[in-house]
Amino acid sequence: MTDTLALLGVKGGPAIRPGSNMPTSMLLKLGGKTILIDAGLGVTRGICDQGVALTEIDLIVITHLHSDHYLELGPFFHTAWTAGLNRTIPVIGPKGLDAYWAGFQASMAFDIDLRMRDEGRCDFSSLADIQVIQDETAFGGIAISSMRNIHPPITDTFALRFDTGEKGVVVSGDTAYMPEMATFAHGADLLIHEAMLREGVEALCARMTNGDARLRTHILRSHTDAADVGRIAKDAGVKQLAINHMVPDGDPDFTEQHWQVEVRKHWDGPFLLGQDGMVIPI
Repeated sequence: MTDTLALLGVKGGPAIRPGSNMPTSMLLKLGGKTILIDAGLGVTRGICDQGVALTEIDLIVITHLHSDHYLELGPFFHTAWTAGLNRTIPVIGPKGLDAYWAGFQASMAFDIDLRMRDEGRCDFSSLADIQVIQDETAFGGIAISSMRNIHPPITDTFALRFDTGEKGVVVSGDTAYMPEMATFAHGADLLIHEAMLREGVEALCARMTNGDARLRTHILRSHTDAADVGRIAKDAGVKQLAINHMVPDGDPDFTEQHWQVEVRKHWDGPFLLGQDGMVIPI
């Protein structure tokens, strides 16, 4: 298996509109394992579009409990179940993820019970082993490290690092700028970092029809300016940088050039502007 990271969804926030990308999720193939990182809307289709069967996922990690990062976790399991999943997949995430799993099963109880009786499906509840994220976890030869990031008002929100001893991949999760990220990502082969354009945030909020000034406050205090993403990549000495969870997304007034200008203020290394379906070799 070639080591790659596929960006299944690169849009910041839960809403989708004509011309937008899909919300956040990533598919990491590393050290012979296939790991799903976050499960935003569209993740199930995104996995299949990578030529990966839903039954081939080895591990799922959820960075935090904003809907654009775990909305489709339950539907993923249900669809994988009907596609033949008959084993348990570990799911590592913040406290409270078990309540989501229980609630999803309750909401689908009629269909789940019916399919077990009528179609002979295996026990649905056993498919996910929900575990609370730890500072350090080992999985199949991969060392997984987490670092609490800055994404108020949520406190259980994490950056992730995956290391095999030969290769290292860092995912920032949703976070405001934090210099500590450079230490966490030091020497990584690939850094995937969220990013925003402040002018784009202002344009987005000006068009908002369902929300108030609190949305602007949240975005600006909880996410990282694209220029600071470049600063982190430089300070960390990573081998390549890609950005995802972009705000804004799908706005024709903000093009790749806008992102390039900001990131290149500090970073002159390999840079990829995330797109849905993009596969990045590691």
